[in-house]
Amino acid sequence: MNNLPALPGIRALEAEMIALRQHIHAHPELSFEEFATADLVAGKLQDWGYQVHRGLGGTGVVGLLRNGSGSKTIGLRADMDALPIIEQTGLPYTSRHEGVMHACGHDGHTAMLLAAAKHLADSREFDGSLVVIFQPAEEGDGGAQRMLDDGLFELFPCDAIFAMHNMPGLPEGKLGFLPGPFMASTDTVSIRVDGVGGHGAMPHKAVDPVLAGSAIVMALQSIVARNVAPLDTAVVTVGAFHAGIAANVIPDHADLQLSVRALKSEVRDELIARITRVAEAQAASFGARATVTVDQAQRFPALFNHPENTEFARKVALDWVGEEGLIANMQPLTGSEDFAVMLEHCPGCYLLIGNGDGEGGCMVHNPGYDFNDNCLATGASYWVRLVETFLV
Repeated sequence: MNNLPALPGIRALEAEMIALRQHIHAHPELSFEEFATADLVAGKLQDWGYQVHRGLGGTGVVGLLRNGSGSKTIGLRADMDALPIIEQTGLPYTSRHEGVMHACGHDGHTAMLLAAAKHLADSREFDGSLVVIFQPAEEGDGGAQRMLDDGLFELFPCDAIFAMHNMPGLPEGKLGFLPGPFMASTDTVSIRVDGVGGHGAMPHKAVDPVLAGSAIVMALQSIVARNVAPLDTAVVTVGAFHAGIAANVIPDHADLQLSVRALKSEVRDELIARITRVAEAQAASFGARATVTVDQAQRFPALFNHPENTEFARKVALDWVGEEGLIANMQPLTGSEDFAVMLEHCPGCYLLIGNGDGEGGCMVHNPGYDFNDNCLATGASYWVRLVETFLV
């Protein structure tokens, strides 16, 4: 039996919500390919009386519901896309699409917001306008920015906007809030190291880009250790290193891919500048040449929770579930989230719901991950409480 807090109206929808979540899990779709998911979302919103707008960001869906004469508008956002991962859960509702998996819980986020949308449409216990935003392509492909470019807040101006994400390792069903910098900026950086190819038996006749690249990898680790203040947050991860195809051939080039994270814009700028200098200098010391490129399409700012909206969102949770229902001592995360782009254009808050911290659980983006269905009713109920408190 699920003993996590939930409103009676949401509890009545729980079985339907779980079935919906598991259906979405079984039919995942990659970024900007969320056609069936968007059809499902749009159809339900239309049935419940929402004005439905499609096409923002390609496959995005926005529903608008007005009630009473209130002038305020609140926006709630959920993400819909899956990841290119081969699922290894063995669940009855495992992915039917080989190589595509809901490994980040977006199936749960979508189901929670849909359940809240249905309850609010039925109860109408709010005065104002509700905008529910189902975003494509959160997983690094810029779906939030695409929706903004297509006029999201011009068509649906909001006084505040909120989003929720599950987090494994945090207590099941508890809610977490943190004002200010909450999630890191992210940059994808490529380093190409050009050397001179040659025979593996005669390395003195070549300039080995593998050796130069290896030195770059090691030297990059000095940036956070020696160029970033100890109390600031920064991450430089080399996630890919590709060079050569044969044991007896020194290749003419090597390619590195980096993920770079920071919570402050000045730290972010310093990381990029230092990476460039370190890579170029290390390569030159081996007689090679390094070219550093920052992928402008894969740049996302740090997520900043507006203090006033975050305190409001936390107070709603506190009044409902008490201190025992909140995650104490929330800390910033070095993961990234493109909801940060929306928060640059509209005040609001991004919060977490614990997915559970028991043995056998795993982090998101893992082939064994699954959203915890026990949390669905709590998350959906919180959305209802937030809307009814905001739109009074």
